[in-house]
Formats: sequence, structure tokens, C-alpha cells
Amino acid sequence: MPFPRVIPHSDGAGVVDATGGGVDPARIGHRVWIYGAQSYRPFGTAARLAVVPAHLAVDLPADATDEVGACLGIPGITAHRTVFADGPVDGLTVLVHGVLGGVGALAAQLARWGGAAVIGTVRPAGDLQRVNMDAVDRPGPGPTRPGRPDPRGRPRRSRPDHRGELLGQHRPRRHGRQERRRRRRLRHRPRATHFPFWPMLFDNLTIRLYGSDDFPP
Repeated sequence: MPFPRVIPHSDGAGVVDATGGGVDPARIGHRVWIYGAQSYRPFGTAARLAVVPAHLAVDLPADATDEVGACLGIPGITAHRTVFADGPVDGLTVLVHGVLGGVGALAAQLARWGGAAVIGTVRPAGDLQRVNMDAVDRPGPGPTRPGRPDPRGRPRRSRPDHRGELLGQHRPRRHGRQERRRRRRLRHRPRATHFPFWPMLFDNLTIRLYGSDDFPP
């Protein structure tokens, strides 16, 4: 371990109990959500109290619960980075695998907020009823099957501009031939993965790998 004693976890929410030097004491009593608490530091949020740099404690809006705030850190930042790392998505079609997961659900909301048409995949088919968007089910290997249409009536597009593989469950080899020029493929928390170099090269794919501890500010 990097430290003799480690208290894990990087995300959380609560009320500012005290401030250190150079931090406005008026922040005491503010509700905040916390991220990155245990990134390169020994003591994280699996405790009653956690000490973090001031910029890692973000004011939590009054209409957001502590439970929501505690879930925003790694999933929210990863989702934001996944969607916007290559620029705006307004007018693009974004495909999110695992859209009911913690990262996937936030990525879908952020992509729609950014002006994209969003398609999601779920497993099993019964989960389609939990998704208020254009969704397809993935019961097993093979092509996706259409689900409920986008409630805004947007047409279904078969070739997304932006693909977020947020669970690391779908190997690039399976989808590589579906992509075309200027497409982007995004992966979060990948497992052992084989990259078919030449097909991806000639399809002009961009692959991004994400580690939330090291995102630029």
C-alpha cells in the first residue's frame, strides 16, 4: 500500500464541519459533494469525517439529496469525460452501452443535455421499460434488437458518431466493422481486450481509455 494506513473510497456527501488555512470559514455548514478524496491521499470517505482540498468539496444544490451527491464523484466525472473529452456532441448520435449503470445513466443524461441523440443498450429486455429513451436490449451475443422509440420522435440511426462502452463488456472486435470514418470509441474500466489494429486503423477510429484519478482538472 502507498501509506501505512488507508481509509478507502473517494466519493461522498455531507456538511462542511471545519475549514483549514486559506479556505473561507463561511463554507462551514454548507452541504457539499466530494470527489477524489482518496486519490493520492491516505484517508477517504469510508469514515465519519474526511479532509479534502477545498476544490474537491463542491456545493450541493438544495434540491439534491445527500444520496445523489454521494454518487456523483467517480461515475459523474467519468461520464462527463467520456461524453465531452473530444468536444461538443450537439447534433451527434451517442450510443451508451449499459445505460442503466451508474456511469451509463449519467453519460446518457449528459449527452442529451449536450444536444445529442442518445441510444442506450440494456440487458435483459425487461429493463427496456426502465429506460425513458431510445433503447435496445442485448440478451446475448449478436446484433441488438430495437426497443421503444425516442419519446421526442427522433429517427433511429444505425451508426453512432460517439460510442460509450462504459462497462467494458463489449470487445472492440465485435463492433469494429459497424464503425465508419471519424467515429470515436470510448472505454471505461476495460477488461483484457484485444484491439484489431488494422480494421480500426482503416476505419479511422479513436480509442480513449479512462482513469478518473488522472483526468485533467
